[in-house]
Amino acid sequence: MKTMIAITNAHLVGGKGTLLLEGDRIAAVGGDIPAGAEILDAKGAHVAPGIVDLGVFSVDKRACIAGGITRIALMPDQKPVLDEPGIVQRAALAAKPDLWVHPLAAATRGLAGIELGEYAMMRKAGAKAVSTGRGWVADSGVMHKVLTYAASLGLTVISHAEDAGLAAGAVATASETSTRLGLSSAPAEAEAIAIARDLMLAELTGARLHFRTVTTAKGLDLIRSAKARGLAISCGISPAHLFLSEVAINDFRTFARLSPPLRAEGDRRACVEAVRDGTVDVIGSAHDPRGPEVKRLPFADADPGAAGAETLLALSLGLVRDGVVTLERLFELLALNPSRLLGVDCGRLEVGAPADLVFFDADSPWQIDAAKFVGQAGNTPFDKLPVQGRVLKTMKGGRDLS
Repeated sequence: MKTMIAITNAHLVGGKGTLLLEGDRIAAVGGDIPAGAEILDAKGAHVAPGIVDLGVFSVDKRACIAGGITRIALMPDQKPVLDEPGIVQRAALAAKPDLWVHPLAAATRGLAGIELGEYAMMRKAGAKAVSTGRGWVADSGVMHKVLTYAASLGLTVISHAEDAGLAAGAVATASETSTRLGLSSAPAEAEAIAIARDLMLAELTGARLHFRTVTTAKGLDLIRSAKARGLAISCGISPAHLFLSEVAINDFRTFARLSPPLRAEGDRRACVEAVRDGTVDVIGSAHDPRGPEVKRLPFADADPGAAGAETLLALSLGLVRDGVVTLERLFELLALNPSRLLGVDCGRLEVGAPADLVFFDADSPWQIDAAKFVGQAGNTPFDKLPVQGRVLKTMKGGRDLS
């Protein structure tokens, strides 16, 4: 007999009343508590669908559970690259039973941008989308084939948006800051150029295309225009590009070395407005835990990336407090939209949906402390930042993981 749990005294995000779980599914929203149900008193906490983190670089269970993340879409940039069915299948099983892992199939073998992988076989093995990984497919003919093949299978292509010719070797955005620091840089237009090419190919092929991280005003304008024309286009962003500008790399702070790099303040503001007006569809952590051996180096030699899973919700709640989005809209960006993009039925508090939940106190103040991260590494550019919003409990399939 399936266990029944009635969650009471909760502020449901997108719902009202008692939330009833039966086994690993939501059985009812609102209504009476059945006899014999186990009572779980939320004590006034918010309860929302578990976060679906689109585009992480590491299976970091502890960080995800601490951050209210119940599912991750794993980037293909692994060792080995996710370009074979057996490798994809192993990745999908990597974190059971505590975390759903949805692998993204490498768009090309070895992510070299030359030869396509067997998407159909990788989809059967568990791949939920196709991704170019950290890099851009420079050959337009190859990218045309990627989009055509993926479209024939109903798979979304997740693309990195930086023109490889302009951005090769760059570690910062071309600006007064990068010049003063003596860092190799690329113009911000490298993003818009890459987006423009891929949009034309998407229109030509009819493929569904998602840009994992769009960070410039010009890039976002192209996304808006494509959506207005009815193209199946979406885009995402991370909190780092919403709340930090290139000023954060002063003093050669390698924890702020990201890919794509941090942009000018005007672009950062444009990103916030794009969240407000609906141009941005997904907010993800871009979780990329890196140890001191690759971060405690000169800026140009350090690997890009930041640990973001444990701070994703707290930072994103700042958008609610600032009036940029409502709490319900925030969880569309964090859970519902990424689940739809992956073709996974979750991200909502509705009857029949998986009982993947996050309990949080939206107002609880705390200070981000990299030294106290429970995940694989603490390479966050937000170290020592005061925030509000603390995850209290994470549930997967009705099971408490906290």
